Amino acid sequence: MNPTMPMSEGTLTVACIQNCAVKDTESGLTEATALAREARNSGAELICFPEFCHQLFIDGDTFETGAAPQDSHPALLRMQDLARELNVWLLVGSLAIRGDSGKDHNRSFLIDSHGTIIAHYDKIHMFDVTLGNGETYRESARFEPGKKAVVADMPWGGIGLTVCYDLRFASLYRSLAQHGASMITVPAAFTHTTGKAHWHVLLRSRAIETGSYIIAPCQYGTHGKARTYGHSLIVDPWGEIIAEAGEQAATIAATLDLSRVADARQRIPSLEHDRPFSF
Repeated sequence: MNPTMPMSEGTLTVACIQNCAVKDTESGLTEATALAREARNSGAELICFPEFCHQLFIDGDTFETGAAPQDSHPALLRMQDLARELNVWLLVGSLAIRGDSGKDHNRSFLIDSHGTIIAHYDKIHMFDVTLGNGETYRESARFEPGKKAVVADMPWGGIGLTVCYDLRFASLYRSLAQHGASMITVPAAFTHTTGKAHWHVLLRSRAIETGSYIIAPCQYGTHGKARTYGHSLIVDPWGEIIAEAGEQAATIAATLDLSRVADARQRIPSLEHDRPFSF
């Protein structure tokens, strides 16, 4: 465990925004920020957006996500202004950030209520898959994979940052929990094909394995030739779903009792039971 990370305590009201980003950046941002204002009016203290929440359009080799440098990214600046306006913490699921290698970064941002970027995380695992029926994705052709896991300190405790396809790599989540995360975010644009099969079981599994709250805002709808699943979820440390959206624009919210993290980890202390092994 990370000895510098404070123990999780108290309660935190979290909201997930479920929007449908398209080719037009303004359309995506308008829908997402309107939903965020609704969530804040309902008492949310942390509002979480999906992956590529401001722009997403896929058509064969065309993959439009509105990439820009971090210091001048219009969507990031808007989100910082929104955090200050609403006096709320924001998890910007991800934005495409220009990199130095010729590729972009799929980058998630944690922003405090003053509009300050507290932490950012570059998606480690690239979605390079062939699902059949002509549905093929090659994220690594456009994006540089991240190399560093991130646990950020919030007033309520540690929060681990992940993005979408990371969900399938259980060791990352275990490591985040062992380094102080009591909450883990999974902003996503999960495909409808894989979402129907795997979304719920994977998110519940990650919660159970780590004894953490899992916060998973997901896009819905069509984005060119791609279709995303929706069903944004909040899952408690025992693996129970405590909030879920459908397949339309929505906000979902739940009040997290962070003492339940310690309780779950005491009941099943598997994070302390790793043992070396060989083949």
